[in-house]
Amino acid sequence: MHFITGGAFNGKRSWVSKNYGVKIEGQWLSAYNGIRFPVNLSDVNHDVIVLEGIELWVKELTKQYDSGRCREIWNRYLADWLSWEQEKAERKVIVIGTDITKGIVPMEEENRVWRDVTGWAYQDLAAISAKVDVIWYGLNQTIK
Repeated sequence: MHFITGGAFNGKRSWVSKNYGVKIEGQWLSAYNGIRFPVNLSDVNHDVIVLEGIELWVKELTKQYDSGRCREIWNRYLADWLSWEQEKAERKVIVIGTDITKGIVPMEEENRVWRDVTGWAYQDLAAISAKVDVIWYGLNQTIK
C-alpha cells in the first residue's frame, strides 16, 4: 500500500498519475467524483487501484458514528484493502488523502471530530503502508 498526502491542490493527483501511469476510469475511485466509500475491492478488475479523497469518506463515517467506532470501521477497511493487495504480487493500493489536520482548529464540534478522526485514520494508514509520500507544490518527499 502507498499513502500519498499533502495540502489541497498541491499536485497529489498529478504526481500519482505521472509515477504510476494510472488511468482514471475503473482504476481511480475518487470521493471528489461522488464515488461512495469503497468497502470491497473484490469487484475491481485492475491490479493497481487509486482511492482518492479519503478525508471525505472519513467525514461520512463521522456523521454516522462516534470517533471510536469510526476508527474501528476504518481499520477494518484498511485490513480488507491490504488483504486484497496481498492476494497477488502485482497488486497495489494507492491511497490519496488531503491533509486537513493543520491550521486553525475548527469551532464546530462536528468539524473538530472530522479533523481528529482523519488524523487518526492517516496515522493508521501510514503505519500499515509500505510507502508514504507527502506532496507539496508538486514535489514529493518520501517519509516512509
